[in-house]
Amino acid sequence: MLNPRLAGRYAKSLIDLAVERNQLETIYNDMLFLQAVCKNSRDFVTILKSPVITADKKENILQAVTAGKVSEITAAFNRLLIKKGREAVLPEIITAVIEQYKKHKNIYTVKLTTAKPVSDELRKQIITRIQEQTVMKNIELETAVKDELIGGFVLELGDTLVDGSIAYDLNKIKAQFLNNDFIYKIR
Repeated sequence: MLNPRLAGRYAKSLIDLAVERNQLETIYNDMLFLQAVCKNSRDFVTILKSPVITADKKENILQAVTAGKVSEITAAFNRLLIKKGREAVLPEIITAVIEQYKKHKNIYTVKLTTAKPVSDELRKQIITRIQEQTVMKNIELETAVKDELIGGFVLELGDTLVDGSIAYDLNKIKAQFLNNDFIYKIR
């Protein structure tokens, strides 16, 4: 059950509280920890979403997992979610908090997909080039490797997609041949 509006509202409330109490970085680190827990443990997410498990047991499990690893604000926030019956939305809320934190700090996430792994020097050059040619100054570069690209790269800058892959070029050429673009039509 995806509910981005609900997750966004809870995330905004938590971000506002963190800014008010000057603990934004702490909350962000707590959310990164919880995101890692959710990604690494499917059982944890299943427990949170299970209607069979009581709220008390969910609270005890969540407290056991996060004891000493998250701030008091995050622990209280988690208890509030369970009290309100919204614990199933916790993974979405975590994602929304991270996105709103990045928006608050003007951090842009750029995704680079290549056919082979990229060196650190090339990563730095790409970040520098993006900073020079756009308004994006704080850039977080995420890299991925996909063999199907054959060569080249695919760069995602927010809503902009730059596809400079060999696979894209080959597909364009294939489409031109299928449309007979290279055959002169005789009257």
